Amino acid sequence: MAPDPAQDVETDLLIIGAGPTGLYAAYYAGFRGLRVAVVDSLPALGGQVTAMYPEKAILDVAGFPNVKGRELVAGLVEQAASADPTYLLDRSATGCTISDDSVAIVLDDGTTVVAKAVIITAGIGKFAPRPLPVGMDWVGRGVEFFVPSFEPYAGKDVVIVGGGDSAFDWALHLEPVARSVTLVHRRDAFRAHARTVEQVRASPVEIITKAQVTGMSGDGTLSHVEITVDGADPVQRPAQAVVAALGFIADLGPLQTWGLETLKRHIVVDSAMRTNLPRVFGAGDITEYPGKVRLIAVGFGEAATAVNNAAVVIDPSAHVFPGHSSEGS
Repeated sequence: MAPDPAQDVETDLLIIGAGPTGLYAAYYAGFRGLRVAVVDSLPALGGQVTAMYPEKAILDVAGFPNVKGRELVAGLVEQAASADPTYLLDRSATGCTISDDSVAIVLDDGTTVVAKAVIITAGIGKFAPRPLPVGMDWVGRGVEFFVPSFEPYAGKDVVIVGGGDSAFDWALHLEPVARSVTLVHRRDAFRAHARTVEQVRASPVEIITKAQVTGMSGDGTLSHVEITVDGADPVQRPAQAVVAALGFIADLGPLQTWGLETLKRHIVVDSAMRTNLPRVFGAGDITEYPGKVRLIAVGFGEAATAVNNAAVVIDPSAHVFPGHSSEGS
């Protein structure tokens, strides 16, 4: 459920971030009998998974040999529904005031959320795609930064710019749909997972390295790109779609002003997922501690740890370990 804009909210636990970790934390808060609210700057649930790779096959979530991003999010939303969470979407957390028994979080629409504890599950924080300079005039007319659906690329000549996981994942998934897929990268080494690189190399996708897209043209909408390879003369290629998979620029935004201890844009937590601020916890990709591994699966475990430890802060008579969800009442 969602309250009206700028309507103040009082709850036991506020979760900042509605990605997979945040959604699982919402479910677990309900399992602990807590009232829960979830805030996210994006207009839809699912965080980066929904915004960036809803069609991507995710292979490293326990119990799911192969699950699409959107299917994973749908399952998490259904699971979280058991907690009857209050969703505050398309709103960002800005201010934070901590008292002896609560935390007051001010959102950018004027809403104030008063919670007994807060868990920050904001992933990489607020993010924006890195621009492709030559393509900025063509955004929405053939140039995109994310691929939320494969259908619009059916029968098109697609050029993907980048050498990371997103570039190779999209190349692999678009190849059966598009008329042609060309991957252009400025270096001959890639940041993508080696297995995915080999899959793309074995596919009909054309990989052009030491190259850049240096021009675009078309009558209203994109029809051709200009590719320059290692200083040679530019070559024109047909392209009705360009995906600029150059990564993204991320920061913690207003969270940086709260006094949280951070390390390289991540929030430092201890083994109980506590931050240096009282009543404020963290979980998922946004956190940092020795040996940290950034996987969705790890985020689920951290969410449960954070909720269980927050439960004791909320109610000192509670126990950190509540028993197993399978034990029944």
